[in-house]
Amino acid sequence: MKTVEQLKTRIQELGKQAAQFSQQAVEISKTDREQSKNLMRQAKEASKRCQVLIQELKRQKP
Repeated sequence: MKTVEQLKTRIQELGKQAAQFSQQAVEISKTDREQSKNLMRQAKEASKRCQVLIQELKRQKP
């Protein structure tokens, strides 16, 4: 099990990653729809992992 600080750090990293993937997907959507779909899929996966860690963090806090 990870410490609270490790969870917070990882949550921030995944949140930034999801936002970056989403932003890249929007930027490239006009020229490459397939790549845009892949980036959005990656953003969604990062967001889901982030949510799982948030739930774990909530369980650890008193």
